[in-house]
Formats: sequence, C-alpha cells, structure tokens
Amino acid sequence: MSADESLSALGPVREGGEHWVAERVSSLALLLLGSWLIASLLFLPALDQSTLREWLRTPFGAVPMALFIIVSFQHGLNGLKVAVEDYVHDEGNRFGLNTLLLFLAVGGAALALFALGKIAFGSEA
Repeated sequence: MSADESLSALGPVREGGEHWVAERVSSLALLLLGSWLIASLLFLPALDQSTLREWLRTPFGAVPMALFIIVSFQHGLNGLKVAVEDYVHDEGNRFGLNTLLLFLAVGGAALALFALGKIAFGSEA
C-alpha cells in the first residue's frame, strides 16, 4: 500500500489515525491495570480499610493505582469527546461542552490523585 493509498483510507480530512491509536493504547493499558487491580485485591488477606490503606502505602499499590486513575480519566475524556464531536453540531456548543468535560476530567483525576496521595503519604490520626 502506497502512502497516498494509506492517506485515502483516513477519509477526506486525512486525519484521525492518532486518535484511534491512542484509544487502543489506553484501552490496553486499562485492561492490564484493571487486571492488576482485581488480582491484587484477590491476593490481599482482607478487604478492610486498614489492609487497603497499608497496601496503597506501598509502591506496588500506589504507583499502579495512580496510573489507573490517570489513564481512566484520560480514556473517558477521549471517549466523551468523540461522542460530542459526533452529535453536537454547533461549533460554539461543541467547544463549550468539550471545555466543560476537560475541566471535569482534570478535576476528577486531581481529586482522586489527592485522595490516593493522602492515603499513601498520610500519617496515622
């Protein structure tokens, strides 16, 4: 397949391939991180608050959990942006809704990472 043929496969705009790849990569990352989360929870001796807190205070709990939070919010935002691009036709409404979604995703991820940081680095009360 020549370069011109591969460009024509992207349609008249000739863009969108990066977004498709980014969706697939984040999906794979979520599959791996989700499997890690489920397996980790199954191997814990108990699912009470103190056990989960101690688990999240280790690098093997906190770092993948932070990655899970970041990738989840990024993947969700990208999916919602696709829906907005497909179904909101007015450019002003599309810009406003995409901006609102970005603020909500960044705010939600920041709140989740803050909570994780409080657990991982917090002191006993």
